[in-house]
Amino acid sequence: MTKTNPGRFFEDYRLGQVIRHAVPRTVAEGERALYHALYPARHALYSSDEFAANCGLESSPMDDLLAFHIVFGKTVPDVSLNAVANLGYAQGRWLAPVWPGDTLRSESQVIGVRQNSNGQSGVVWVRTRGLNQRDEPVLDYVRWVMVRKRDADAPAPETVVPDLAPVVAPADLVIPEGLDFTGYDFDLAGEPHRWGDYRVGETIDHLDGVTIEEAEHMLATRLWQNTAKVHFDATHRDDGRRLIYGGHVISMARALSFNGLANAQMIVALNAGAHANPCFAGDTVRAWSEVLDKAETDAPGVGAIRLRLVATKGDSGDHALKDGNGRYRPQVLLDLDYWALIPI
Repeated sequence: MTKTNPGRFFEDYRLGQVIRHAVPRTVAEGERALYHALYPARHALYSSDEFAANCGLESSPMDDLLAFHIVFGKTVPDVSLNAVANLGYAQGRWLAPVWPGDTLRSESQVIGVRQNSNGQSGVVWVRTRGLNQRDEPVLDYVRWVMVRKRDADAPAPETVVPDLAPVVAPADLVIPEGLDFTGYDFDLAGEPHRWGDYRVGETIDHLDGVTIEEAEHMLATRLWQNTAKVHFDATHRDDGRRLIYGGHVISMARALSFNGLANAQMIVALNAGAHANPCFAGDTVRAWSEVLDKAETDAPGVGAIRLRLVATKGDSGDHALKDGNGRYRPQVLLDLDYWALIPI
């Protein structure tokens, strides 16, 4: 028998199946520095222990998306090694800060399966939890992925598509213990705009752009141990190009959003997300945001703002997402709906 792992194919998934993913990962300060080297990340709460302490935290936690990438990366060998594409996200919540020295691991439960009409692949829905060394959940989200079949003649499973809420309710947002924005230093944060300065329906063009390079993408893919073949093996696609990891685009767009949303400090929920079109080395990523909703929280001085973050390749000045047929326009790379915490 072979000792190597070819990864799961669509017919290997069973509804209710629980997968404990290898390998636990201890997070250190070096990972923060590398994250900030990969992306133009400048949010003050994730950059300064002193700033975080003045906001009621013990020190600066690890970036929320850094924690997401670690938890996500653990799942790839078991969920999306043979993926055609990662299709979307829903019902994501950050449940506790991740601190330097924490050890993270992941586990997933299969909550939906549906074979595609071509019989060559199918869609698998999983709910993934990230847990720390005390088995406390730090992150929970649903994603669905299109996975190849090993055997096109394998019988199709009974279709089960989970019923997913379109948005995390404000009452279900988890605010980090002790977070207090009443003494928030807007000068050090970089912008004066607070919760009350944003209006629902407002769009913000973040202006800046970053051209994606193979080297940085490959560094990120290896850093989070993302083993999906489409990201590192150029022979795995007919066009001979490596697909840029979608999380790389998410972090790049989030970092670019600092210009206009510097005070949207912490991501606490992921309502929905779609990788609308593939991104390749040489594409220039730009971003814009739309304010979808606002809510108050019980934490002193802390408000919540619901944002749609859109990443595009090329010019971001045109904010049209879809064409007349309801399909994403070819320049749209990412459509992400999330809640962030911002001073009132």
